[in-house]
Amino acid sequence: MHGRGKIAVAGATGRVGRHVVDLLEERGHDVVPISRSVGVDVVTGQGLAEALAGVETVIDAATGATPEQQAATEFFTAATRNLQQLGEQAGVQRIVVVSIIGIDRFTAGYYTAKQAQEQAMLAGPIPARILRAAQFHEFVAQLVDWGRQDGVSYVPKLRTQLVAARTVAEALVDLATVPDPAPAGTSTATIPEIAGPREESLVEMARLLVARRGDSIRIEGATNPADPDGDLYEQGALLPGPHATLAGPTFEEWLESEQRADAAPSSRSPSARSRRAGRQPWRAPWVVPTRGVRSS
Repeated sequence: MHGRGKIAVAGATGRVGRHVVDLLEERGHDVVPISRSVGVDVVTGQGLAEALAGVETVIDAATGATPEQQAATEFFTAATRNLQQLGEQAGVQRIVVVSIIGIDRFTAGYYTAKQAQEQAMLAGPIPARILRAAQFHEFVAQLVDWGRQDGVSYVPKLRTQLVAARTVAEALVDLATVPDPAPAGTSTATIPEIAGPREESLVEMARLLVARRGDSIRIEGATNPADPDGDLYEQGALLPGPHATLAGPTFEEWLESEQRADAAPSSRSPSARSRRAGRQPWRAPWVVPTRGVRSS
């Protein structure tokens, strides 16, 4: 894309989308936030045609309320269909969408929903680019809180290369604002990946988190024997490939910066503080429920 055309951000108030909006505004772009909180629903299409009027590029960071396979698939396919169809009518030239590293190795759950989203997006009339990201630093706390049971938190045994949501947002903005190296769907087009600077154990990062915040809860690694893809988490299926972009901060560095920011709330803008205070509990979509699982 050339110049500074209007860019819409689906999921504009979410984990990644809010950073995308901030970064685009910092770079001088005309940003159209798309979320239910502003009266636009990508699933039903309510308000979407009006929001896309005059938009050149869409960055899709929207996600549904549940990681359950069928519900997530319905969310992503409906949202993709509406963005593609109404976007074409509005003259949108490009869609950039965030996805997850390693999803094509899985056969069930949320990962298959993301596969369906990628396929539908690439099959649509508007050229699309996909960015696959590793798990976010921000999700470790949600997993710890979600897995709490009687003084223990059961956290999935998972090899990952945690990355900051803002780092992913920066990569999405870059993809949306620079020319494509190759048209989507060609033999030379590849799906870029972004991950943190080093491999980490999710269980160990959860233990670091609770230690840093003085939480007495005990962390135990867990697996779900009912998950047909359960072994893939420990085998490194969610780790980036050799050509991935690796970018900091590490989880420990990010955690330190978050703690400093929390200790100095006046350093944040009022809007940033309100967004932080208003975050909703999140059930990490790329791991299966840990209740009733084997632990060690």
